[in-house]
Amino acid sequence: MNLNNIVIVLDHPDESRNIGAACRAMANNDISELRIVGNKADYDIEHIHVLAIHAGDIFDKANFYNSITEATADCAICAGTTRRRGKKRGKLLLPEEFSDMAEGITQNAKVAVIFGNERTGLTDDQLDECNLGVTIPSSDNFGSLNLSHAVQIISYHLFRKSLLQKKGEYHGYTPLTLERIDRTVQTITDNMQKIGFFKMPGREDMENFWRSILSRASLSEGEAQYLEKTFSKMAGLASKNSEH
Repeated sequence: MNLNNIVIVLDHPDESRNIGAACRAMANNDISELRIVGNKADYDIEHIHVLAIHAGDIFDKANFYNSITEATADCAICAGTTRRRGKKRGKLLLPEEFSDMAEGITQNAKVAVIFGNERTGLTDDQLDECNLGVTIPSSDNFGSLNLSHAVQIISYHLFRKSLLQKKGEYHGYTPLTLERIDRTVQTITDNMQKIGFFKMPGREDMENFWRSILSRASLSEGEAQYLEKTFSKMAGLASKNSEH
């Protein structure tokens, strides 16, 4: 995922502060190209910078256009965001599906994501200027998202996709197998037995207890090793103290 080829387009946003908050959301996710369909003179630059915090330069470098078609002329994909489904809106991708699709395209071409006006969203005519739709699932009782929140959600999914290509960054971990957890359980109960915590008949119940707890905890290898060292040290200290 080449985030330099991601373009965020705001179509006639109403509120200057929402533009600033959208800039901050973009900066959080290493996306820097903003385009706005509308007139720059309609917005309060001071209000934009207050909400943008240290991302005001994204607005300062933004370009303004007369239509979505004009704003996305150099893009290979123009994705309109909408929460409303309808016959004219076609199949809508979820954010994660969109990021999967955009991953290959952004290596060589620009991908634009269009966000509509805060009050009306994108109309059918505006969506007709896009070549696909993206939807963010939300509550039926209160489905409308703040503009900057919508920008944050889409940008985050694109950002996460980019991290998968960077070794050693935000990859999480692989939870241990049950076989590996059993080795940790054996280490724990061996050391508990050394300090006289239980008689042999009670060991099986203790093993079952630890196996249940640790399997639900989805331990990493490092966490398992830390537990093993802790119980081994406890048994060693207990033995040393008993000698004195």
